[in-house]
Amino acid sequence: MSYIQWTALIIFVITYTGIIFTRLPGVNMDRPSAAFFGAVLMILTGILSFEEAVAAIDFNTIALLLGMMIIIVTLELDGFFALIAQKTTAMSENQFRLLVIIVFATGISSAFLVNDAVVLLFTPVIIRICRSSGLSPIPYLIAEILASNTGSAMTITGNPQNMLIGINSGIPYATFLFLLLPVSLIGMVIIVFVIKLLYPENFSHRDRIVFREEPRQYNYASMKFSVPVFILVTFLFFINHRIGLSIPIIALCGASLILLLGKLRPSEIIKEVDWVLLLFFASLFIVVRGIEKTGLIAGFIDAKLLTPDFRGIGILHGISLVLSQIVSNVPYTVVMLPFMKSSDSPTLWLALASSSTLAGNATIIGAMANLIVIESARSLDVKIGFREFFKAGIIVTILTLVLSVFMVHAWHAAGIIV
Repeated sequence: MSYIQWTALIIFVITYTGIIFTRLPGVNMDRPSAAFFGAVLMILTGILSFEEAVAAIDFNTIALLLGMMIIIVTLELDGFFALIAQKTTAMSENQFRLLVIIVFATGISSAFLVNDAVVLLFTPVIIRICRSSGLSPIPYLIAEILASNTGSAMTITGNPQNMLIGINSGIPYATFLFLLLPVSLIGMVIIVFVIKLLYPENFSHRDRIVFREEPRQYNYASMKFSVPVFILVTFLFFINHRIGLSIPIIALCGASLILLLGKLRPSEIIKEVDWVLLLFFASLFIVVRGIEKTGLIAGFIDAKLLTPDFRGIGILHGISLVLSQIVSNVPYTVVMLPFMKSSDSPTLWLALASSSTLAGNATIIGAMANLIVIESARSLDVKIGFREFFKAGIIVTILTLVLSVFMVHAWHAAGIIV
């Protein structure tokens, strides 16, 4: 290898090593700083010029993330998430029904409201209900994590990696949902039965759930604007190809409407946007472009193995399972983008979306939503250990990945996707 290639490889290894070890629970380090450091090094070492680095950033994805963040933050500040969590869980009459409601409410909400935000608001509500009813919250929290990832797989806006895939693949929003909806819904059914099987003592009785709703102020005046805007944005996602507007533009239009028409001060909303995540994405784009420019990225994975047939779909799912545990599913997806673009196969794009998201359920470090729930629960004195989560996570992951392989291949064999 040349000097430039060695330099790029070292920067890449340093960056992704930092990403791996800054994601461990209890370690007080900043994940994006590793990616940002790597991006700056790519420029300082001359691997990329400043102009090339800027050009490497996928601003369509950044725009979609920003637009959705503003919408989600507004709904969160209005109390919309808390309201959904309170009203859905209030319908629980016994332990098993509570489990079913948590799984499907979390999963479906995560598909349209971004899973990281959903679990952040649902977790305290679940713990409060379990404590007031004398139940162990651990099985329900594990179910919440698994459902948030599984449900988010069905839409382009369900999670950050799907946003990346949706923007780069060009697959219409409605088509994406139609093809991956069965995987998510069946996956949620699998979660219910796996949790019930692993924790039989929690569901052996049909005791009535005691639900004590804590008083909370909901900003209904603001919701009159924010909720209709969110519904409008979601509707426009489905018809974006017909109206000639891209998904990022629709998200930005919705965000601007909420800022202009909503009852919250725009400064309150803007300061709550996760700007660090946007920096993280931009930095990853630059690092991966640097390694791609040197020609090294082709050596990581044999692109010839990634074919839109049963074997290729299975291999991609296997790669997702392994690498998502090492670097998490978002950085893994960024690395895979050049391979997916070269293959230019909607089948493989969908396989990557499904597999990278479902693979995040295997361990507590497989996806960001997992860590959000575990850290949030820990702050409320509920601890979920690695082994505790793994025994349910790995079963659900393997079953849903197998389901995904067969489902994606079935769509391909039927000629619905190519």
